This record gives sequence, C-alpha cells and structure tokens, in this order.
Amino acid sequence: MAESASPEEVRLELMSFEEVSTALAQGYLTVLIPCGAIEQHGPHLPLCMDADHADALAAKVARHLGRTLIAPTIRVGCSAHHLALSGTISLRPETFEAICLDYCTSLARHGFRRILLFSGHIGNFPVLRDMLPRLRHGVSPEVEIDAFCDSITWIDRWRNAVRDAGGDPNAVGGHADIAETSLMMRLRPESVRLDRFEVGHLGALSEEQLELMWKRGIQSVTRNGIIGDPHGSTAEIGERCLAAVADLLAASFGK
Repeated sequence: MAESASPEEVRLELMSFEEVSTALAQGYLTVLIPCGAIEQHGPHLPLCMDADHADALAAKVARHLGRTLIAPTIRVGCSAHHLALSGTISLRPETFEAICLDYCTSLARHGFRRILLFSGHIGNFPVLRDMLPRLRHGVSPEVEIDAFCDSITWIDRWRNAVRDAGGDPNAVGGHADIAETSLMMRLRPESVRLDRFEVGHLGALSEEQLELMWKRGIQSVTRNGIIGDPHGSTAEIGERCLAAVADLLAASFGK
C-alpha cells in the first residue's frame, strides 16, 4: 500500500480482508475511530453535520499521521440534550461506550497497536474521557488507546481559523455557528439552507448555563438550537476550520 494512497483507499469498509491484512503487514498499525452525532443543528443545517465532519477530519488526520487506516465512523453519539428538537437520535453513554469497546477489541484482535478515537461532536467529549480507562483495560497492554477530549482548544482553533479567513470569531459558539455552517458549505453545500440563518445564543456559556443545558436540554439556553451565529459563513472558512482541527488532532495523536 503506497504512502500516497487516497483517503478512500485507507477506509476499512472499502477494503477486503486481504487488503487489511496486507496493510497490517506493511506497518499500518494505527487506526482512527471517528465519532459523530445525528442531531439538530438549527433550522439551516442537516442532522448529519457532526458525522460528516468526523468523516472529513479522519481523512486529513490519517494523511498527517501516515500508515493509518480509518474505521467506519460511529455516526450516532450522545445527544440527549438535543432530543427536544425533532430528528435527533441519541445513544445512552453506556451504549456508546459498548460500541467503542467492541470496535477497540475487534481492531486489537486483528493486530492494530494504536487505536485513536476522536469526535466531530463536542458533546461526545466527556463520555469519551470517562470511558477511556475502561477501553484501555479491555485490550492487552501492548495496544495503545487514546482519545481527543479537549473542547476548549478545539473551539479556540475554530475562532482563530474564522478570524484568519476574514470572519467574525465572536460568531463562533460551537453549535450550528459560523464554523459548523462553513464546514458544511465546504463538505455538503447543497444541504445548507442559506435562507434559514438565525442568530443563536452569543457569548460563552457560563458554568450555570452549561449545567442547565445538560440537565434540561439545549433549548434552555437557545430557542433555535444555535449557539453562535451562522451569518458570514463561507466554504473558505470551512476549509480553514477543517484544516485547523485536523492539525490539532494530528499533533495530539502524534506525540
């Protein structure tokens, strides 16, 4: 398998078992597990935003790391705080953990030695952080399992990328905002309802507001399900945001 293989060629579901065995023998011992969500993203974005984002990040991160395969994206995540808005599908944390554990034990059995989890849905971060010790306990000691869970740095990278592309960093809020809307204008432009842009909650959520959102749902802090502002979104901003977070993940996993 050539080092310059395209992202599609390193996705497990597109390979035969013989091709996976050959890749392992050639030193492709690292595998990414992208995680996403199927949840509301305001009136202007599709439910698949986080899952599409994870797919796209995986391709870039695999290319950065080299000799890395990509497991099928876990497209549904933990989104209980979005369930009041139609279409959202949420896994219980224990269900999400069971799926992640089954992925890890299956992949470790085949010979992968580095299993790296990340999520295009920031709401999965605390669940990933909590389960990580148990995932590690579920495989042999020679298998390394890691997960990226730093939401503060992620959002900061978005703000910097938006500013560098000429957008307003104050429009970044973390959900259906200028960053996520721009990402979908880059990844799936036909899905963005340009005539349905609305301003959501602006400014950082306080600890009290965050606690209220986890307990009572996102509509306790924003009526329309948006945290931030999608106005000013462009595909260029989306490309900058995608590259910035891919670089962040690659740097974290490359340590």
